[in-house]
Amino acid sequence: MFDIRPVGYVIGLLVAILGLTMLAPLAVDLADGAGHWPAFAESAVITLLVGGLVALACQSGVRQGLSIQQTFLLTTGVWVALPLFGALPFILGASEASFVNAFFEAMSGMTTTGATVLTGLDDMPKGILLWRGILQWLGGIGIIVVAMVFLPELRVGGMQIFRAESFDTMGKILPRATQIASQIFGIYASVTVACVVTYYVLGMNGFDAIVHAFTTVSTGGMANYDASFGTFTGPHEYAASLFMILSALPFVRYVQVLNGNLNAPINDVQVRGFFYTLTFLVILTSFLLTQIFPHHWEQAFREALFNITSIISGTGYSSVDYMLWGPFLITIFFFIGLIGGCAGSTACSVKIFRYQILLASVRAQIRKIKTPHGVFTPKYGGIAISDDVLNSVMSFFVFFIVTLGVVAVALSFTGLDFVTSVSGSAAALANIGPGLGDIIGPSGNYSSLNEAAKWILIVAMLIGRLELLAVYALLMPAFWRG
Repeated sequence: MFDIRPVGYVIGLLVAILGLTMLAPLAVDLADGAGHWPAFAESAVITLLVGGLVALACQSGVRQGLSIQQTFLLTTGVWVALPLFGALPFILGASEASFVNAFFEAMSGMTTTGATVLTGLDDMPKGILLWRGILQWLGGIGIIVVAMVFLPELRVGGMQIFRAESFDTMGKILPRATQIASQIFGIYASVTVACVVTYYVLGMNGFDAIVHAFTTVSTGGMANYDASFGTFTGPHEYAASLFMILSALPFVRYVQVLNGNLNAPINDVQVRGFFYTLTFLVILTSFLLTQIFPHHWEQAFREALFNITSIISGTGYSSVDYMLWGPFLITIFFFIGLIGGCAGSTACSVKIFRYQILLASVRAQIRKIKTPHGVFTPKYGGIAISDDVLNSVMSFFVFFIVTLGVVAVALSFTGLDFVTSVSGSAAALANIGPGLGDIIGPSGNYSSLNEAAKWILIVAMLIGRLELLAVYALLMPAFWRG
């Protein structure tokens, strides 16, 4: 018989911890004197009580190991439960959002998608703005742990190729996850502090520096202003680009660097692939901008660097309305969002390593066509790619493309135009944030969409953040019989 208690215990604890984090925006609103703190007090009490009671009720079922079914359910359940309670301050607070809008905002925050349905951010209470940043920051560290501990062991989307780096945790997921998370947390917090200090030194006020550091390092992209990052220009864009790049790299490499292996990032084939791709795209876009607009080369380079980095990492900041850059660059932006950063980072989307594995497989097949009797094995980082990994990656691509099409069609049925449907589907599934077009493009947001479209996008954000197969497996009766 399936025992849900271990799953309920962990989810209950995490919900209670989420309740404690609500005390930070409560204190900010209280200090600001705007009178919005009671919403966070009520939300914190509800969240702490429910989370604590669930954890206590399920405590008797805690054991060392988790079954594969329990682990899949836990991975998905956390990303449903936390946004559910994270939505409370939006409902009870100054935004007075409807349930669907509040859940959309919280899901977008926890999945670090960065799509928003809130308007008037320039005048929004500081507590709400900080809460959006906290949700993204928690989601960023959360997805690193999931990508390093759970997904490799669950053999999802080819992530098992990083299983050795995840310290072989099957059967010991809870205690090992705690150990790994503590190492990563220290690095994640240090990078965040460095980002706060950098923003502050460059001229941001303390509050903006903290919130934007949260949403930069998490590659979430929820800014404090309706103009997104366009409120800040020049050095701020370079600083944000640097920290978005750092956050899009695998955090396990930072652990190795701290332990003395200084060449770990350089030796990682996906890190090199990420930098090659980013460099090519920035140079190409910079050149085209100088041809299209009377841009100085520095402005063209800065705008290209910032906006390309923002989209490829899935951060979703925008410093300019790149919808004005012409159809060719707009098309490039659409496909850039489907690339993503490195596995084991806060970045989202397909991830560089999957494209590298796909290309290695294609190369091997081409060589086999040329030399039918030869034996050609696709390799990744000098190591032969197993059929298990290759099949998992191919399955991921198939599911991703099919899901992208299904979500786009579903959105079109709600009355959205073609560009909004397709780009909205990609933006949610790849957790990018802004889409294309006048409605959800870099100068718009998701507030005007109907409720049906928002629910579809909520589901897409969840599925995309958890690498698709981790969610789909729960819907298969055969999985539960296994």
